[in-house]
Amino acid sequence: MIAIVSYISIGSYDANTVNEDEILSSILSELEFDHEIVPWSDPTINWGKYSTLLIKSTWDYFDYYPEFLKWIEKIKNLNIKVLNGVETLLWNSSKNYLSEIKEKGYPVISGQQLNKGTEVEFELIKEAVKSDTWVLKPLVSGGAKNTLKIESAKWSEFSQKVQDLVNQEDFLLQPFIQEVQEIGEYSLIFFNAEFSHAVLKTPAKGDFRVQHYFGGEIKVIEPSTKMINAAKSIIEDFAPNSLYTRVDGVEIEGEFHLMELELIEPYLFLSSHQDAISNYKNALKKRLN
Repeated sequence: MIAIVSYISIGSYDANTVNEDEILSSILSELEFDHEIVPWSDPTINWGKYSTLLIKSTWDYFDYYPEFLKWIEKIKNLNIKVLNGVETLLWNSSKNYLSEIKEKGYPVISGQQLNKGTEVEFELIKEAVKSDTWVLKPLVSGGAKNTLKIESAKWSEFSQKVQDLVNQEDFLLQPFIQEVQEIGEYSLIFFNAEFSHAVLKTPAKGDFRVQHYFGGEIKVIEPSTKMINAAKSIIEDFAPNSLYTRVDGVEIEGEFHLMELELIEPYLFLSSHQDAISNYKNALKKRLN
């Protein structure tokens, strides 16, 4: 029995989306695998009855991060096959990984970590993250939760809000990338480290968040060979054994810069491209047989 691991939806992160849990369920039915869709956070589930867990839509893990870490530890102790693997989930669950990738020499929009409870000093962060505009987001986050766009000239308007947030948890302060607003953010999807399809996500007019539930536009694209190779190189170094990987980035002066390496619960845009579902199916056949 296979579990498609999802979450208990309250409509926060799946508005205006195609249900990819159901697409994955259809694929598994075609492949004649017994399966069911289960939320990771349900305490009544006997995880030991499953032979494989397919981590698909754990979209609220960052809202319940301590509980999620305990759940991962429980699954780890059961020695169940997990795709993507539990060590990958742990590594990718905090945006600390961006600094690690940058240290390897890759172009990365990483930023400065603001540790929980520390005093946020404007002059220090201005020196650490040289930009006229910043984006602030929790170190463990998704879905643009508690994400702010802050202009340096208007820091005084945000300083107390920023301090209040940092008093609650660790945050990451990144330079605002103008190309995201003007052109968009690229998402390249790979299955078993092989390129499948890609989309360009552009924010709604007047916004900076590219997520579709904030009105962002999704357009299928054919990325350049150079961009595919740049993304694939990151995967080969940091996620070679992953069933799925979504590499999010932006092109700056012709060079691909990583924004996020999505290995836990990325939306895979399976309905956007004619080959996406068949590519996913073929990858699953290789991993499940």
